[in-house]
Amino acid sequence: MRMWLKAMAVGALAVSAMAPARAETLTDALISAYQNSNLLNQNQAVLRAADEGVAEAVSGLRPVVSFVVNAGKTWSRRTTDFSNSSFNTLALSATLSVDLMLFDFGRAQAGIELARQSVLATRQALVQVEQQVLLSAVAAYVEVRLRQEIVALRQSNVRLIGQELKAAQDRFDVGEITKTDVAIAEAALGAARSAMAAAEGDLMVAREAFKAAVGHYPGALAIPPASPAIPKSLDAARSVAVKTHPTILQAQHQVLVAEAQVALAEANMKPTIGLGASIGNTDINSSVFGSDTATLSGEVGIQLSQTLYAGGRLSALYRKALAQKESARAGLKQTVVQIEQNLGNVWAQLSVYIASIEASRQQIRAAQEAFDGVREEASLGARTTLDVLNAEQDLLDARNSRLQAEAGRYVAVYQVLAAMGLLTAEHLKLGIPTYDPEAYYDAVKNAPSTSVQGKKLDRILKKTGN
Repeated sequence: MRMWLKAMAVGALAVSAMAPARAETLTDALISAYQNSNLLNQNQAVLRAADEGVAEAVSGLRPVVSFVVNAGKTWSRRTTDFSNSSFNTLALSATLSVDLMLFDFGRAQAGIELARQSVLATRQALVQVEQQVLLSAVAAYVEVRLRQEIVALRQSNVRLIGQELKAAQDRFDVGEITKTDVAIAEAALGAARSAMAAAEGDLMVAREAFKAAVGHYPGALAIPPASPAIPKSLDAARSVAVKTHPTILQAQHQVLVAEAQVALAEANMKPTIGLGASIGNTDINSSVFGSDTATLSGEVGIQLSQTLYAGGRLSALYRKALAQKESARAGLKQTVVQIEQNLGNVWAQLSVYIASIEASRQQIRAAQEAFDGVREEASLGARTTLDVLNAEQDLLDARNSRLQAEAGRYVAVYQVLAAMGLLTAEHLKLGIPTYDPEAYYDAVKNAPSTSVQGKKLDRILKKTGN
């Protein structure tokens, strides 16, 4: 029985060893890029810092409680003609004060709105970073596969030219061709080997780009899946882009930020009404009287304050806010123009790649027929070795163009998605937990300090790896 179990275990190990390793898919690469991106982690932290700006603005609506404790000792010595005397006094005082803004003519609300719109703008900036991360992963994945195929193509070319060189040498040995034909084949083989070395170098560069984009070096890469769906026309794609692109949405929130800054500048010209209350105790121990004196005091009051003259600073800040608002509005319009232009560019590039693929198919078919014919004619003595090598180079160029066009078309589809603002983990349905910008914001928007909210924040930060 033990021998049978041992044989079964050995057999299972042999089967597992013979089973091919699972190739990494494009989805795997995208997931790894999302999870390992330092750029995403950096901008997620930037967003959390923006979230705290809302908490900071909300705190302006709440009372400020503070205390001051003072302790001091004074002494003096008096000398006369008849006596010497010393005086020591120890004083200890503690004051607790509470200040509350009752009415600030919109300062606090403008500050909260400004911070909230800044958060929303930063969220859209994070989405744009996500698009960049995923697009870099797609490009790196496709580039590695392209360079692998080009290396294989170059290796095949070296083998084929090596065969041509051997055939030329054989024909030279029997006197059918001259030494020049052999030299031509040798030169072509040297050039093919040089091109293969360059292709291998390009593959090494592509592997480094893959590691930077995805987080690890590529192993076996699976054939990319079918391209994701995109609109059938440029106009349809543009109508989506102006509604969903994160850069446009970010610019829209920046306009609202500028409007809140104008409201804040207006409010800063108005008075404030605040409530203040304090209670204090002072304890004095004096050696003069040999006794302690304790005084308990309190104060409650309402304060009205307004800046009457600040050298033109407040007016300058107001005009500055108005100018920034106009700048933000113009920036929004220009952002729309740039997004539409970028989408048009990548759409045109996609059309070029599609046309190039079809043209390269015809080129490969014709080049293959030409190569087969020239090689057959060369075997009959009607063509030279140079003719065969030229035909082989034409076929190689056609195949290389086909590989380049197919890779370019595939990446261009994802570039169109990114230009529309749809290249996100959610839209691609990667099926992984993604960063939730609402979680941290909801935990801090009411400006918690400690207690239950603080523990909730600790859990959220732990999930984000901080």
